[in-house]
Amino acid sequence: MSPRSVPEDQVTAVPSRSSMGRGFDVVAAMVALSPMHADGVSVQQVAQQLGRDRSQVSRTLAAVHDEGLAVRDSEGRYRLSWDWYATAQELVHRRLRSAGLAVLDDLAAASGEACFLSVLSGDATVTIVESMPPATRMIGSWVGRAYPAFCSDAGRAVLWDADEEEIRGVFADTDFSRGGPRAPRDVDEFLARMEVSRAQGFAIVDEEAEPQLFSVSAPVWDFQGEVVAGLQIVGEKDALAPRVDELGAACVSAAAVLSAALGAADRR
Repeated sequence: MSPRSVPEDQVTAVPSRSSMGRGFDVVAAMVALSPMHADGVSVQQVAQQLGRDRSQVSRTLAAVHDEGLAVRDSEGRYRLSWDWYATAQELVHRRLRSAGLAVLDDLAAASGEACFLSVLSGDATVTIVESMPPATRMIGSWVGRAYPAFCSDAGRAVLWDADEEEIRGVFADTDFSRGGPRAPRDVDEFLARMEVSRAQGFAIVDEEAEPQLFSVSAPVWDFQGEVVAGLQIVGEKDALAPRVDELGAACVSAAAVLSAALGAADRR
């Protein structure tokens, strides 16, 4: 399998915002502004935060208010309502899947490799979106399937923002003997590899899940500044290992595009 370049400009942006996307952006802006404006934010402040036309933002805020996500006071200032969180989480989940598929399709086409998006579930990762180019040798779908997070392709990516105490809690009852030949053998070894991954900006998982399986992964962030998923490029070690820097950079770029679709700030 010959090397294939993955230029950053081939990982295209997510299509223009739908009405749901505009509402999501407004909610994200209100979250960002709320620490500085405890009494509520004005239409003008949200418009400036988003760099958008005031009249468009006014209409979107009115719609957000009508949906019960925000309350408006007598002076026209908006605050997020108590039930906004559950609705916002549902929007994140929906956008993660819809925008995630577009991002993975671009990345798979550019890299020629199988690409996945996974979330944390207990001490396992579960694939929620995948994109496989025609030339891939992978058989079957991984969507809906769980794999131990300590040795999975996305394990370190989905725990990227977790501190040591939280990671030890996740793996408190984990059997570390079930991994591949190069899997971490205990939580201390996982933590050490996590530090290396954070320092280089993406995770490399080399035969940790099974022999000859190699992957790079990067975290996906939401509008609250929390990691909600891990984005991976997965394939045979002989094909991917020589391209690790190139693929790692492409994975980070694609994760940033998806994070932006979820209202996150650019962390590159």
